Amino acid sequence: QVQLVESGGGLVQAGGSLRLSCAASGHTFSRYAMGWFRQAPGKQRELVAAISGSGLSTNYADSVKGRFTISRDNVKNTVYLQMNTLKPEDTAVYYCAAGSSRATLNSADYWGQGTQVSVSS
Repeated sequence: QVQLVESGGGLVQAGGSLRLSCAASGHTFSRYAMGWFRQAPGKQRELVAAISGSGLSTNYADSVKGRFTISRDNVKNTVYLQMNTLKPEDTAVYYCAAGSSRATLNSADYWGQGTQVSVSS
């Protein structure tokens, strides 16, 4: 069983930055691929960024490439999402997820409760 707790959301002006954190319980964190998803009101959930268990492989949604960076610390059992040059369209609830591979994160086994990110224009 893995429990995920996100933090770091908030209100920021367009062009600003935020760093989200997702702390995981358990002793097998490095076995899991991790992902950050977001869901805006009236829109479907989308994968923003994903990272392999080792941290060596990552992938990003086209809309955030060059602005967001996913990373992980397998000693601290934490995954991060550094978000720079934020835009109003980045406003959403952000969730982290843990699964067996990056390719299957949409059906991940474990999800956090979400953290709100709001970007004002």
